[in-house]
Formats: sequence, structure tokens, C-alpha cells
Amino acid sequence: MYSHKQLSPVRALVLSAMFLALGLVLPFFTGQIPQVGSMLLPMHLPVFLCGLICGWQYGAAVGFVTPLLRMSLFGMPPLLTAVAMAFELAAYGGVAGFLYSRSRWQCVIALYRSLIIAMVAGRLVWAAVRVVMTGVAGEPFTWQIFLAGALLNAIPGIILQLVFIPAVMVALDRTGMVPFRRGKAEGQTAGT
Repeated sequence: MYSHKQLSPVRALVLSAMFLALGLVLPFFTGQIPQVGSMLLPMHLPVFLCGLICGWQYGAAVGFVTPLLRMSLFGMPPLLTAVAMAFELAAYGGVAGFLYSRSRWQCVIALYRSLIIAMVAGRLVWAAVRVVMTGVAGEPFTWQIFLAGALLNAIPGIILQLVFIPAVMVALDRTGMVPFRRGKAEGQTAGT
């Protein structure tokens, strides 16, 4: 039916609002237990999907707004965590959507490449924001804190993302709702 390149701005905005709503609601399924939420990363799923389906601009915007709006409405995550997550999730949605839209073929391989690069970029952005925030607060941000927060505690969520997101995109392709593009990316010439 359509890919994100063919989405009208109204349809992309409506889908982005749906992904934003999912980002606000999904953390309730972790039972508001911060340890479970930090392991499963429920806000990340709709942000990645928004970037992949609607485009990088929408993914970045939804990623930035979701944790801040959730903090404003429900008091979770805490303010400093929400600010760092806003930049992290904006990077996830933006980078995944940008790389996927620029892929020559949109397929599972392109999905994994886009997701993995976006995960690395988002975690680096998160670390940079945390360094700035802890520097202002006078607290150290150590390599151990980075490894624990960005990787070790997040392994279940990373696995969930690497299984769930491609499964959703394959299902959307099979139904024809969001088909994989099997040609050259826009803007590419025959020589590239």
C-alpha cells in the first residue's frame, strides 16, 4: 500500500501520534518497576517503529517528546533520566529511520543494519548527555556506569528490539501495509 516515502504528512503525523501514545502506555506493562523497565526498554519499540515507518524526522521528534511527556504526565522517568532519554530516543528514531530510508533495498538485513547502528548511536548520545549532566551536577560519569546503563542492564531490551521490530516490519510487509522497497533508494543514480 505505502512506504514512508509515500506517506502523506497527515498520515505520518497520525501514525506518529499513535507511536507516541504507545510510548506513553507501554511502560505501564512493566508494572512501573524501574528495574524491569530499564531491562525491557518499552519506550524504545514505538520510537524505532516510528522512524522506520514514518521517516527519520518523525522518529526523532517522537523519540525526543515521549520521555519528556511521560515524565510530565506520570512523573516517570525522573527528570534527569527523561532528559537523557529524550536525546537518546531521538537518536534512535532519527538514525534508524534515516539509514533505513537510504538503504538500497528495504529488507530484514537493512533493518538489522539500521537498528544496530541506531542502537550504538543512541547509546553514545545518551552517554554524552549524561557526561554533560553529571558534569554540571558535579557527579562523575564512569565507564562502569556507562556499561551498566547502556549495555549490561539493557541486554533483555536489546534482544527484544532485535526480535520484535523486524518481526513487526516483516508482518507489515506481508500484509502490504508497509512493503519493503526492492529497488534503489531515492536520489541514487545508476552508478552508485
